[in-house]
Amino acid sequence: MSPNCILERVAATKSTNDDLLARWRAGELIDPVARIAHEQTSGKGRAGRAWLSNPEDTLCFSLAYPFDKRPNELSGLSLVIGLAVVSGIAEALGANEHALYQQGLRLKWPNDLLLNHSKLGGILIEGGQSNPNSPTWMVIGLGLNLRNALLIAKNLDVQSSLGVAALDQLVPHQKPLPDTEFIWLKLIDSFEKHLAQFKQHGFGYFKNSWAPWDAYNNQSVCISGAGKEPIIGISGGVDDTGALILKQQGKSIVIHAGDVSLRVQS
Repeated sequence: MSPNCILERVAATKSTNDDLLARWRAGELIDPVARIAHEQTSGKGRAGRAWLSNPEDTLCFSLAYPFDKRPNELSGLSLVIGLAVVSGIAEALGANEHALYQQGLRLKWPNDLLLNHSKLGGILIEGGQSNPNSPTWMVIGLGLNLRNALLIAKNLDVQSSLGVAALDQLVPHQKPLPDTEFIWLKLIDSFEKHLAQFKQHGFGYFKNSWAPWDAYNNQSVCISGAGKEPIIGISGGVDDTGALILKQQGKSIVIHAGDVSLRVQS
């Protein structure tokens, strides 16, 4: 792990993403900062959705990380972070990625982790560039369910057709889940390795690695976005920028943002 990454631990906060975003806006960020909260009282997901964490059952943290590129040059970042989470989970559980794949671990474009079609975790990336001469600071938030998936599903408004999964479902019944701190440090280490490669090469370097983890590849999907009519087509993977390729009646269109769900066949 980079000695320049500051590690912060707090008992409770409204949102680790908001904490770090406030520092970015105030010009207080110098080195990368990873901030973990035992409890987030106002955690958030994409599109303003609530991400409520159950203490002991979820891992919630954010990493503020600088880039010497403009925000529009960071396309595909959430997909790279998805790969970093997969790698970090494998390291934390002492498993290989192929075994996790066989157990049903997948990535859902652009920012979710699935386990057997149920939501294991979510990624939220915010931030920007305060002026053209300053670094671009991205605050990368991860919410990961650790255990008690049924209880989490009961207590949370998931706001999607997905069920809820937890990391302990990837661990043999006789083995305990590793300590939360250990999992967090393995994830941070994986984030830093992947981000260093992303800074150097961009998403194209990861495109072929991401493809096998694509949960909905070659399936009929519905893409929705705020204020837009849903778009239906066949998911055709991603391009070199991380945009989703959607196949429609012999042609392909490129989707840069939106929520993807499997289309219910009538």
